[in-house]
Amino acid sequence: MERAIRKTSLTLAAVFVLTTCASASTRAGDADRIRAIERERLRSLVDADMKTAERLHADDFQLINPAGTALTKVEYLGSLKSGQLDYLAWEPGDIAVRLYGNAAVIRYRDLRFEVARDGKVIHRGPMVHTNLYEMRNGQWRVVWSQASGVITPP
Repeated sequence: MERAIRKTSLTLAAVFVLTTCASASTRAGDADRIRAIERERLRSLVDADMKTAERLHADDFQLINPAGTALTKVEYLGSLKSGQLDYLAWEPGDIAVRLYGNAAVIRYRDLRFEVARDGKVIHRGPMVHTNLYEMRNGQWRVVWSQASGVITPP
């Protein structure tokens, strides 16, 4: 009887370890996928590739810009499409990812960032970004985004 209990315990432990490893592997794969999607999203914004940008932003997307203004997907991508807003450079640093089921939060500081409004550069230098992604219909989509300016002491 004791031998059967030990055998059952070892089997359960092995199943637990295998499922935990598989789950960790899947989560690492999801985190890498989200990082790749965020880099693709940034490239689409710099290139004004509206087809890709439309696909990667959820319909209810909202951006809070460094001035504290909330922009909908239509307002944000519309300003890019019209040329009013023009990302000249946007290169993220290391992207930290936290997964919560069908949601993920990412955060990063730019290595390079430059943006113009109406043809005039309005910001050059790093920003810090925090974004919320959600899995919708089998695809990760950015839902919320907040950008904060980085103040460099004199």
